[in-house]
Amino acid sequence: MAAQMVREWSGIQQFPAATQTKLLELLGKLKQENVDSLTILIMGKGGVGKSSTVNSVIGERVVAVSAFQSDTPRPVMISRTRAEFTLNIIDTPGLVEGGYVNDRTIDMIKSFLLDKTIDVLLYVDRLDAYRVDNLDRQIIKAITDSFGKGIWDRAAVVLTHAQLSPPDGLSYEEFFTKRSESLLKVLRLGARMKKQDSSESSIPVVLVENSGRCNKNDNGEKVLPNGISWIPNLVKTITDVVSNGSKGILVDQKLIEGPNPNAQNKIWIPLFLAVEYFLVKQIRGWIKSDVAKEFKPAWELRDIGAAKRKF
Repeated sequence: MAAQMVREWSGIQQFPAATQTKLLELLGKLKQENVDSLTILIMGKGGVGKSSTVNSVIGERVVAVSAFQSDTPRPVMISRTRAEFTLNIIDTPGLVEGGYVNDRTIDMIKSFLLDKTIDVLLYVDRLDAYRVDNLDRQIIKAITDSFGKGIWDRAAVVLTHAQLSPPDGLSYEEFFTKRSESLLKVLRLGARMKKQDSSESSIPVVLVENSGRCNKNDNGEKVLPNGISWIPNLVKTITDVVSNGSKGILVDQKLIEGPNPNAQNKIWIPLFLAVEYFLVKQIRGWIKSDVAKEFKPAWELRDIGAAKRKF
C-alpha cells in the first residue's frame, strides 16, 4: 500500500471564525497532553452518513458522496496537518450486505488498518432511524470480535440526520434521549458488556447534520435544533475520548488473525494431565484395597498358611 500523503488542513479555513477558534483550542489541548496525532476510525451501516461526516469535519469534499452509491467501496484514510498536529480519518464501507454483516468487508478493513493505532472509533447511525434490531446487535458483535471489547472504551456514537422534527409530539431532547438509550442498550448487548462495565464506561452520543439545510447561529456556525454548534461539539467529544485514560487499539497481525483456538486449549493440558495422574493413582489404590479385602477360599488360605510355616 502506498504511503499516505499528508496535506495541510486548509479546509479548516472554510469554517466560521468561531468554529476555527474552538477547533484550534481543542487540538491545542491535545498537544498539551503530548498528543500530536489522532487517528479516527469511522464504521457503521451503509447510507448513514459516514463519508458526509468526514467531509464536514475536514471542511473539504475529500470522499465522494453520491445518491447512487451509498458507500466508499474500500477503506480510505484522509490525513491533514495543522499547527504541527496530524489528523487522520479513516472512512470505511458499510458493514452490511444483503441484510447480514459482511465478513469480507470486516477483513478488508482490518487488513487496511494493519500497524495503525485506532485512537477513536466513531460508530455512525441515523437519528431518524426509529428502531434497533438484531442486525444492529450483530454489527456491534462483529466490531467487538474484530477489535476487542476495549474498542468501546475509545468510542463515541454519532447520530446523523439530526435536523428533524420528532414524531408523536416528543420534544427534541426527549426523542434524542430515547434513540440514544435504545441504541446504547443494543451496543452493550452486542459488545457483551457486563453490568459493571456498563456503569464504569459511558459511551458518548453526539448529533450531526451534514446537509445544507442545517441551521446557523449568529456566528455562522452550523447548529442543531437544540442550539448546539455540532462540529466543535463533535471534535470536543473526540478529544474527551482520547483523554479518558484508556489506550488506543493497535491493529497488529495477532489482532487480525484473532485468537488461536489450539493455543487457547493448550493452557488446559497441564490441568488435564494432573487430574489424570491423581485419578489413576486413586484408582490403583482402590484396586489394591479391593484385592487385599477379596474373599479367598479355604484351600487357598491353607496353602498360604503352609507356605508361611515352611519358611
